[in-house]
Amino acid sequence: MPYTSENGYMFSFLNKDAEIGIRFSKDVQEKYMKKFNTTYYKSNGAIIKGYILITNEMLKDLDTLSTYLDESYDYVMSLKPK
Repeated sequence: MPYTSENGYMFSFLNKDAEIGIRFSKDVQEKYMKKFNTTYYKSNGAIIKGYILITNEMLKDLDTLSTYLDESYDYVMSLKPK
């Protein structure tokens, strides 16, 4: 499964159903879930804590998608390294 990580934390990955999940802080998760009518990310039938499912709408604008990845990266960099 392809993924991105830094400081010992994954912050995005692709599941076997070719869905993308990106990790955000709890506040940001709630904001994007409401804005894009999406849900928590699932992989192999399990909810992956801290991640939201990236919708087709979110994938349409790659420039904006890159800002979501930057935001996620900044979030994991704020966490204590593993």
